Amino acid sequence: MLAPEAAELFQQRGIQVHEVHREVSVSRGTMSMGFGPLLVSDHELVAIQTSSKLSVDDIKEHAQRLQRFHLAFPHYQGIRVYGAVAGMVIPDETARFAYRQGLFVLGQSGETLSILNDANFRPRAWGAADG
Repeated sequence: MLAPEAAELFQQRGIQVHEVHREVSVSRGTMSMGFGPLLVSDHELVAIQTSSKLSVDDIKEHAQRLQRFHLAFPHYQGIRVYGAVAGMVIPDETARFAYRQGLFVLGQSGETLSILNDANFRPRAWGAADG
């Protein structure tokens, strides 16, 4: 249920989502990892980590996977990779930590999903396409 609503939110932020993958996983040699959902446009994508109660450890783990994204998914070379975290419960301290890491933060408010980052937020581009 998160993927279609998240795609619409990111389109409102200027990321024209053309592909929505509810879950993706890869196993390449000794490396295996998964993301879900993955929102893809022609020049950028958003890899989302979901958790019922988001923690700082979840964010650190997601950041490590994002750093290796292009090694695991070489067909996305040249595409900027942004990260996002989503949770039913997101403590304020955890949301601030994610923001400082350059991650979008998606939160639930009643029945509605929203991007909690303010308009001044500039996301970090991860992996081989950094910069």
